[in-house]
Amino acid sequence: MATSPSNSRFIRATRWLALAALIFFLARAFRGGWTQLNTDFPNYYTAAVLVRQGQPLHNYYDWTWFQRQMNYAGIEHQLGNYNPHTPLTALPLVGLSDLAPLRAKQVWLVCNLAFLAMTVWMLSRVTRFRLEQVWLLAFCGYFSLRTNFLYGQYYVFLLFLLTLSFYCLHRRKHTLSGVLAGFAFGLKLYGGPFLLYFIVKRNWKAVFGMIATIACLGVLAITLFGWHDIVYYATQIFPRSLESGAIDPYNPGVPTISTMLRHYLVREPELNPHPLWEAPRLFFFLRTFINVTVIVLLSLGVALKPSTDRRDFAWFVIAVLLLSTNAASYTFILLLLPIALLLEESPPWQRACFIAAYVLLTAPLGLPSLFPKVWLLVALFSMLGWERWRSLSRTLIVGITILAALIASVDARQHMRAYAEEPGQRFERVAVEEGAIFSSYPAVSRAGIFYQSIGGERYVLRWFHDGRDEELVFAGQAFHPVATTPDGPISLEVVANRTSTTMQFDPTTRKTTVQVAPLPLDATKPVTSPDGKWMAFTSTRNGPEQVWLRNLADGRDMLLTGGNCNSSSPAWALDSKSILFASDCGRAFGLPALYRARLP
Repeated sequence: MATSPSNSRFIRATRWLALAALIFFLARAFRGGWTQLNTDFPNYYTAAVLVRQGQPLHNYYDWTWFQRQMNYAGIEHQLGNYNPHTPLTALPLVGLSDLAPLRAKQVWLVCNLAFLAMTVWMLSRVTRFRLEQVWLLAFCGYFSLRTNFLYGQYYVFLLFLLTLSFYCLHRRKHTLSGVLAGFAFGLKLYGGPFLLYFIVKRNWKAVFGMIATIACLGVLAITLFGWHDIVYYATQIFPRSLESGAIDPYNPGVPTISTMLRHYLVREPELNPHPLWEAPRLFFFLRTFINVTVIVLLSLGVALKPSTDRRDFAWFVIAVLLLSTNAASYTFILLLLPIALLLEESPPWQRACFIAAYVLLTAPLGLPSLFPKVWLLVALFSMLGWERWRSLSRTLIVGITILAALIASVDARQHMRAYAEEPGQRFERVAVEEGAIFSSYPAVSRAGIFYQSIGGERYVLRWFHDGRDEELVFAGQAFHPVATTPDGPISLEVVANRTSTTMQFDPTTRKTTVQVAPLPLDATKPVTSPDGKWMAFTSTRNGPEQVWLRNLADGRDMLLTGGNCNSSSPAWALDSKSILFASDCGRAFGLPALYRARLP
């Protein structure tokens, strides 16, 4: 059948527009990432170098240790961390770890360009849209695409894996679809909820493929890192990653339900000093209640009133983004998959809504304190579920609500017990500075309190004295201040140009000199009080790292800190009546604040 002239002109115009969009993308987003080594890629690259070197996995999640390794890997003047990635996140980049950092990023960008091209091709094969139309849809999410390539992020690769999983499902290669979803879970956790999708759809071949892949990846992780480090990840890192973001769990720039609830309901003196309403119990309740309700409504909607595979799969992808605890502009490129699948089977008004939501979610929006992207995701999720939920009986809806409320009540009660034991509820905060995300390794001298902090794009020392909190900047990353004597200089480690140097800072003269004899900087070493009566140490005997006190007269141990979080780096006050320490309770993993505990 011949194509009409008007339709032919439309196709040509679409292709020219797609070509213009591609040229613009390559000239701006791709080129910008090609010439700059920004934020996220150095984290993946450093981790890949560490995997190749056989370094212990548990150290990856230590912010200070990881920052030191970044410098050794040749990445200067940039902060980095590995939290909350899985043990195998860096695996695809191990082959690039013998290249220079910028060259490795360039290779990764070329790979991402190929992943994006294959994603567009697959979406054109499972829908009626032509290649140029799918590419134009992807380009509508330009800001998300731009940050992915500028930062060397992971989400284009993840989009490719999830799209390939659906493509195999569409081609009835169910086992392979499950394998790919399992692989996505092993690398970034986002594939995990699709095990529930396959179970609800009774696709047992996909269930088998996914479980088998996860098991194989687990064996691979144990082989690479050892059993104890994988247990450490499973018990310490993984639970915390499900509860909060990677850096600031109160920041309205992180558009997640968990962050929104924390921002409104939980007080944190540095990160969220003025919540809308200080109600931590309500926060714990609502967080679990919303998550359980979404999961149950999603599962029942698919099980009791299934739609096409593409519509159900798209709904699950949107639900995954809605329930995520860590999101940024680059994350929302994942929406390309569900939006492309939904457009074909939707009426015109829904198509307009889907495209508008995609553009808004991938673009920078104002009024972050209102969390507009969270509400857009809620609207997308509800739009897809409304027709299914209308068929549910009132009794079933009431039952779902009661079940979610009961689970949330039990969970909130358990969390409040741990919350009451956290240092923030029992001890005095020290050196509070609004917006500070890291304060640790306190060192006490007569000149004041010195501690490691983050200032701008580097680690610095801060000096708390005479009611002032002063920042001390060195020519490199400043780590682990130590007061060897009450009246002497402060020793510290400065890392720059792939070299670690022990330095001394004299508070009296404010001069810094190189210390000839290296100082052992071990924050886990027990410290004895100046009066010789007590010893403070850290232990993980009860799970998270906690500070303990030992009475040296009778040898009895006493737990000082508590909560489902970590407390570390104890340092004695000069009068032996109190102890300073760092704790990440109420904050992201490994990003502590300082506390002072009076002796009982």
